[in-house]
Amino acid sequence: MPPADRTRGEPSPSRDRVPTTMQRMRAWRGPALLSFGFRPFFLIGGAYAATVVLVWLLVLTGAMASPGDWPPLAWHAHELVFGFVPAVVAGFLLTAVPNWTGRLPVVGWPLLGLVAVWLAGRLAVAAAGLLPGAFVAALATAFPVTLAVFLGREILAGRNWRNLPVLGAVILLGIAQALFHAELLQGGAPVRGDRLGIAITVFLITLIGGRIVPSFTTNWLKRREPGELPVPFNRFDAFVIAGGALGLLLWALLPMAPGPTRAAGLLLIAGGALHLVRQARWLPWRTGPEALVWVLHLAYGFVPLGFLLSGAGVL
Repeated sequence: MPPADRTRGEPSPSRDRVPTTMQRMRAWRGPALLSFGFRPFFLIGGAYAATVVLVWLLVLTGAMASPGDWPPLAWHAHELVFGFVPAVVAGFLLTAVPNWTGRLPVVGWPLLGLVAVWLAGRLAVAAAGLLPGAFVAALATAFPVTLAVFLGREILAGRNWRNLPVLGAVILLGIAQALFHAELLQGGAPVRGDRLGIAITVFLITLIGGRIVPSFTTNWLKRREPGELPVPFNRFDAFVIAGGALGLLLWALLPMAPGPTRAAGLLLIAGGALHLVRQARWLPWRTGPEALVWVLHLAYGFVPLGFLLSGAGVL
């Protein structure tokens, strides 16, 4: 019998020995909810964000007291910036990092453990009036620390140096949350931690959104609308991200060092203008027929708008 013809799709020995990330994901035989990082975290993140908004409205109308005996604005800010945002970040990164590194994804019981750590933080904040403040802070900040350990192990083991800034942003998000709790424990308004958390969140959107939006746009246009395509990531994008990060950092530091107010305002306005140029290079006007693509451009459009409004507010 002649040897099998591998040109007809039979897997090669090397492919048999080294399963792809998707093959490893398919090897999970447990609940589908724990087969991808985005499934539990996008679900609970979205549900929790809606719950926070509903509770916030009830608190504003006097129908209920602020959860955890925290000042209402502090609770609202913390649970959106340090509750909802980390869940969504985790859902995306736990799904994306295996594709970046080619390593085994986090599925099953380890993934469930991460979800439990996130839930413990939410319960601790909700019961903050009954627990020591330091204990609440430890439980609440445990999630970004644990997530950073999971992601750091994969990125370093996979020698995926390109995505170290993403890991750094997750670590900084945990530091911002710790600063938030430190300000509360000292009896002050947690303005510094809140601003730093928002700044890091926006930075992550410019970094990761700046990959996803043009990539999805390019793939869709190649299939349906031949012609001009979005400009690939280049030095201009890196310059815009770095300049925006500097403006965000100065904005986050304003409560501690109000001196650079004018510089922060000018950098934010310049960052907003440059992000508009950056987004225009992704050809959003060519995505009209496909709502799943143009809605990405619409969502990203709030980034330059936020830069411009924040800069105007500072000046």
